[in-house]
Amino acid sequence: MRSEDIFALGLGLLPPWEVKSVLFEDTPDGKELHIYIDFKRGSRFANDKGEMVSAYDTEDKEWRHLNFFEHKCYLHCRVPRIYMSDGRVRMAEVPWARPGSGFTLLFEAYTMKLIESEMPVSSVAKHTRVTAPRIWRVFHHWVSKAREHIDLSGVRRIGIDETSSRKGHNYITNFVDLDTRQLIFCTKGKGESSIAEFVKELESRGGDRKNIKVVSMDMSPSFISGYFEYFSHADLVFDKFHIVKMLNEALDNTRKAEQEDKKLLKGHRFTLLHKRSNLSEKKQMELETLLLTYPVLGEAYKYKEGFFDAFTYEKSEDAIEYLEKWCKAVNETSLAHMKKFVNTLKAHWSGIITNFTCPGVNNGILEGINQKIQLAKRRARGFALISNFIDMAYFVSGKLKFDYPYTSL
Repeated sequence: MRSEDIFALGLGLLPPWEVKSVLFEDTPDGKELHIYIDFKRGSRFANDKGEMVSAYDTEDKEWRHLNFFEHKCYLHCRVPRIYMSDGRVRMAEVPWARPGSGFTLLFEAYTMKLIESEMPVSSVAKHTRVTAPRIWRVFHHWVSKAREHIDLSGVRRIGIDETSSRKGHNYITNFVDLDTRQLIFCTKGKGESSIAEFVKELESRGGDRKNIKVVSMDMSPSFISGYFEYFSHADLVFDKFHIVKMLNEALDNTRKAEQEDKKLLKGHRFTLLHKRSNLSEKKQMELETLLLTYPVLGEAYKYKEGFFDAFTYEKSEDAIEYLEKWCKAVNETSLAHMKKFVNTLKAHWSGIITNFTCPGVNNGILEGINQKIQLAKRRARGFALISNFIDMAYFVSGKLKFDYPYTSL
């Protein structure tokens, strides 16, 4: 068997395609393998309607392929240009590469598997000896292709959250289906305009905003404005994660006020913010000492821990009654920061108590997805382009299904 036939077999080529020659070339970066593919004279090719037509002319093309051992490998072919159904002449499709790509399908599948293994795109580029922008273009193609047929007709409960590609810069807003636990839409910016973009996406993919029953989000005024504009018929739930974050900030501000002339409090921020049950025995002893030594802080801590008891009730009406009593008790103290927290709760009361009346709306879903996105961001050390950040968010949290090849052309 000729070496050309062996390579044709390895590439999975079928008639009319055949390997005409195989060359090893020396370059400053080492040896490169170049495989030249051609088609038999008189061959016909399928146009956009599936009609078999003859070649009008040909155009020489090159594709980067999987390495041959440690050597770079390239495929070359004079690709036929053919008449399409509209009378225009376009390049015929080849079985080893997608239109417009400078890589073979197997090379693209390999790069995507590397990214799936949590290798940052910059590292994939270094490993394959291809520039990062070219790898990103491959990545964008496959993510976009995987999202082509997403159906949002069954979406009923959504969670909305924001994050940034770099600390304090380039915000994106994530929309999560709380039932399927997947990221269904991501857009640059934050606030009401982001919600408007989501509504467009929802309705373009078979969904209907009138079918949305629950919206979970933080207390951002612009998010709230977007909710009333598009989803006022749905239950609004201010997610527990952000509520607890505000509560912890109130306790921490109390600690800072106490710390101004009491240096012993320095270094105990996280001892106070963690739940008592999650502390080690040593930390619990330190906590008891702090609370006894600083009674104002001790009182604030007592109310912080007591707040969580509202979530232990089986009946929503009991939980709401408890929370009302808790708010009243806090307001009867002199704890300024805790009282400010209570005022925030009261100002958003209807979206607070739905934490008890809308079972199953769990901020843990949003937290989990956001953690995946943040982990990808840390591995990449941030994203310079917002489009890269958005598609990586889809990649790690969108439960996408890819159909790139693994074994043959």
